[in-house]
Amino acid sequence: MTTSSVDTCSSDSKNALLKLAPVEAILFDVDGTLCDSDPLHHYAFREMLLEIGFNGGVPIDEEFFIKNIAGKHNDDIARALFPDDFERGLKFTDDKETYFRRLVKEQLKPVDGLHKLVKWVKDHGLKRAAVTNAPRANAELMISMLGLTEFFQAIIIGSECEHAKPHPEPYLKGLEAIGASKEHTFIFEDSPSGIKAGVAAGMPVIGLSTRNPEDFLMEAKPTFLIKNYEDPKLWDALEELERQGGIKTQV
Repeated sequence: MTTSSVDTCSSDSKNALLKLAPVEAILFDVDGTLCDSDPLHHYAFREMLLEIGFNGGVPIDEEFFIKNIAGKHNDDIARALFPDDFERGLKFTDDKETYFRRLVKEQLKPVDGLHKLVKWVKDHGLKRAAVTNAPRANAELMISMLGLTEFFQAIIIGSECEHAKPHPEPYLKGLEAIGASKEHTFIFEDSPSGIKAGVAAGMPVIGLSTRNPEDFLMEAKPTFLIKNYEDPKLWDALEELERQGGIKTQV
């Protein structure tokens, strides 16, 4: 991303959220948005693909992971990795998720500043839901490991919808589940697939450059990008929203 594009994002960030006033809800992706889980996914895929001699026994690199795996639904990953044997692909991704959950229990860490933001959301009584393409077992485990089981009022799973991200349906179902309006809700996302889903659902999306390159994320048209939840750009926007009376505290 160029310096000028970063500056533009920064100058637009306050106005983007002010247009939502009064904000009543926030929707969160899970993988890469609540926690830095992509390295665990990458490791699990790399090791398991090596075992079966995928790519001639050459380990998949981060570029391959970002392009073909990160943020995608397992059905799409199965088709990408095993184009001639979808059923094998589904079995492989199921086994990979089991391996991933073992890694989560040992190594999962929150995105920097997550608990600061969680406190802010709670203090303002905003509605909130998690919306993810992860399998439910993964999502519930990660949310539990982060201490957020009681925080979320709903968890929407892409595979339990007719269409997963990048289709907007999961985010629209998230709104419905917590009784919120898209005119007063924004989203946190870290993948192009998720950002596209949120934008298609008609809501501003704040993108996290947790792992994906900023240029790659900007192609999906987030409202602006932050590095993590400590980013001054985010707090400048939230503080301006408060100053303008743009928070709809739930009673």
